[in-house]
Formats: sequence, structure tokens, C-alpha cells
Amino acid sequence: MIYAVRHSTKYSYEAPVSASYGQLHMLPREAPGQLCRRAEVHVSPTPEVYRERIDFFGNRVSHFVLQEPHTELAISAASVVEVDDRSGAVSLFGERSWESVRDAVADHQVDYQISQYVLDSPLVEAAEQYLDYARDCFGPGAGLLAAVSALSTRIHQDFAYTPGATSVSTPLAEVFERREGVCQDLAHLGIACLRALGLPARYVSGYLETLAPPGQPKLTGVDGSHAWLSVYMPDAGWIDVDPTNDQLVNGRYVVTAVGRDYSDVPPMQGVIYTEGKTEALEVKVDVTPIDPDG
Repeated sequence: MIYAVRHSTKYSYEAPVSASYGQLHMLPREAPGQLCRRAEVHVSPTPEVYRERIDFFGNRVSHFVLQEPHTELAISAASVVEVDDRSGAVSLFGERSWESVRDAVADHQVDYQISQYVLDSPLVEAAEQYLDYARDCFGPGAGLLAAVSALSTRIHQDFAYTPGATSVSTPLAEVFERREGVCQDLAHLGIACLRALGLPARYVSGYLETLAPPGQPKLTGVDGSHAWLSVYMPDAGWIDVDPTNDQLVNGRYVVTAVGRDYSDVPPMQGVIYTEGKTEALEVKVDVTPIDPDG
């Protein structure tokens, strides 16, 4: 599939903002099964400084500095991305037992860029309660892919997807107790369970195809940026799973960034200088198939 992706964000302020400093994770990254044909960011008013870089995790990051007074800030990221059906590429390595993957990590058979994802991160602590929650899905000798899929199903069934139920500051322990949250909460929970088992797991941010193809259900989370998780398997690489929709990630997903958790890859973060407050925030995301010959 080839998609035209547009992510638009508009802030309105009750009093003039004298300066804005922003960092964005809105541009699709290069990844197995994904090719970004073109991408660009527009900021209005026009910033005095705009630059892009590749961060520690391999993500494309945009920075801008706007130092003229403004009462509105509009940011739009537009891209054209080619995506393969990644779920069809999961190989027989999925039959490898989860214990063998855990042991390979514990014995330092993977490099630090993988093993870092077993450690706690700012928003995800591999506490005992998450280990207990995951145990039934990870029986002795169970294949890693089957076990992770079972965990995804359990999270999907036990936790209600409830927009607005949490914020980025809601602790994972509270989400676990309340049994509801949004996509980043469900991703964080899956990551906490996998790390508690000694398995490398990372956070993935991106987008979903806006309109479902004929005969397929509309995915949950299409109205904004989405989040899911990846688990690492030696020899096969990262396998992406979406507990919000309880499925392996396929050709209807576009990846923008990966990290230890949400705090590494928010779509937008920054600082403004003003005596007022944000009056309104409008966010719109469209992921639309396009004709490759058009």
C-alpha cells in the first residue's frame, strides 16, 4: 500500500505567545517493510529556525524556534509512505520459545541497543503485578509469537479503550487498577509485562489507515496518532503487536517513531512563553491510500 499521510495540529492562545520552542516526531521513519517516499513539515507562523536530525533511536526529529508574537500555532506534517503487509513476513522464528529469547538476552547474546529495552524506563516499570498478569500467557516452552499474541488478546479483553480516561501523566499502575485507558496505556502495559519476563519490548508510535478497505472493520485509534509495541526475537528482528486492536501490525500501519516508552517519542513537545493559556487544540490525522500509478 501507498499512503498519503497528513497530521495537522493547531493551537489557539488567549494571549499572545512571545516565543515557541518545539520538537516533533511526525515524520515517518525508515523501517523494514516501510519506505518514506517524501515528507515535509510546515509551521505557521514561519519559524526563525527549523532543522531535522536523527535521534538515538533512529527516528526523524524536527525542531523549530518561533520568536515573533503569535496567538495561533499551526503545524502540519505531510508524507507519502509505501508500506508492506508486515504481518505476512513473520517467519518460523515465531516458534522459538520465549524462554530461549529471555536467556539469549540475559546471556548478552544481543547488543546493548536491544538489551536496553529490558530495563525500566520513565513511564514503564516492570513490577511484579505485571509479571503475575502475564504468566498465564507464557507457559513453559510456549512459542514467543503465540505467547505475545495471547497477551495482546488478554489486554484487549480486560481493558476498555476509553478516549479521555487518562492523560500522559497517568501512572501505569493507575491504568492497571482502573482497567481502562488509551492506546499508549495498553502499549505500556504490554511492554511492562514483557520486560517483567526478561523480554526486550519497545514502544512504537504511528498512524492507522483512516478508512477501512471493503469488507474489513475500521481500526480503533484512527482519529489521531496511534501506539503499539514491538517485541524482539533473535534472527527475526522486531515483531509489532497492537493490543488496542488485538492483531499483528500489518500494511494498514505507518510507523513514525520508536523508543522505550511514550516519553521518548511524543508527536509534539515544547515550551511557550505567555501569560495566557491554550484556549483550543485541534488535531486531525488522515491516512489515505493513493494510486501508485497516479
